[in-house]
Amino acid sequence: MAPSRPSMPRWVSRSLWDVVPRDHRDTSGALRRRQAVTIAFVLLGAVVLGISLRIEPGSGWFYPATFALAVVWTIGAFASGPLHLGRIASLRDDDRLVRPVLAPVLLGLGLAGVFVVGALVVREIPWLDRQVRSVLDFADQGSLPLLVLITAVNGVAEEVFFRGAAYAAVPRHPVGWTTVAYVIATLATGNVMLAFAAILLGVVVGLERRASGGILGPVLTHCTWSLTMLFALPLLFGQ
Repeated sequence: MAPSRPSMPRWVSRSLWDVVPRDHRDTSGALRRRQAVTIAFVLLGAVVLGISLRIEPGSGWFYPATFALAVVWTIGAFASGPLHLGRIASLRDDDRLVRPVLAPVLLGLGLAGVFVVGALVVREIPWLDRQVRSVLDFADQGSLPLLVLITAVNGVAEEVFFRGAAYAAVPRHPVGWTTVAYVIATLATGNVMLAFAAILLGVVVGLERRASGGILGPVLTHCTWSLTMLFALPLLFGQ
């Protein structure tokens, strides 16, 4: 376990701070290969992401483009090398490790709550309000079931890549560097608010990856957050 931790509820510290013991190290050759694959797919994904969010709302090309992005992240993740689901210490028994399930969902809901409060401020600032509405135009024009599916699929794919392949490719300070990579990829959209969201989300799921040693927690947190925001933001911004 980590030698010290900030004061926080026990389930939060188990999810974000207490690092469980594991042996997931790559050999030198495998690490170099993972790094090369990761860099190539970060660049490719940024291009596809930028294209997908520059498609006109309501266009039939939006769905294929966003699914293509999920395919890019997923192929890149599994091509890079082995991935792990991860475990955290049980709240009832410090010596028993369990898959992180409930805590990541609660973290996703809590993160969504922070964004909802922030949205109340953002909508009062005209140029930031326009940034959010430019993204919400896709939700307004698109099919809701397909948007839910796309949101979930891309949430899984992004975490499998950024907190799976990319995280394992960075020997030092992986939480910070994978957050930076995630933000850079998101900046390809040209949307400041999406990039800001990527910073906060990236730090939280990066800490989950660090604590658990795997991608399950980040996947559940990301999907919970993104699906909650899919339904909450249109209500807040009058879509």
